Amino acid sequence: HVQLVESGGGLVQPGGSLRLSCAASGYTYNRNCMAWFRQAPGKEREAVAAIRRGDLSEYYVDSVKGRFDISIKNANNTLYLDMNSLSPEDTAMYYCAAAGASRSPLNRATYSYWGQGTQVTVS
Repeated sequence: HVQLVESGGGLVQPGGSLRLSCAASGYTYNRNCMAWFRQAPGKEREAVAAIRRGDLSEYYVDSVKGRFDISIKNANNTLYLDMNSLSPEDTAMYYCAAAGASRSPLNRATYSYWGQGTQVTVS
């Protein structure tokens, strides 16, 4: 079993920055791949970025490349998402996700474990 708790969301002006955190607990083998997803009102949940814990390979959707950075600190079991140059289009609930396998790191179906989400509003 894996528990994921997100924090760090809030209200930020366009062009600003935020850092999201996801505190993870539970079996490590269920967290070989971790990711951030987001869901705006009336839209499907979409991938933002993912990272493999083993080799630290990173994956990003095109809309956030060069602006967002995903990282993981294995020592304290925390996943981060540094978001820069934020725009109103980035407004959404952001979710942390974890999976044991990582064949498709940006595919929602890969992930079995989800946090409750943290709201990011850019306005």
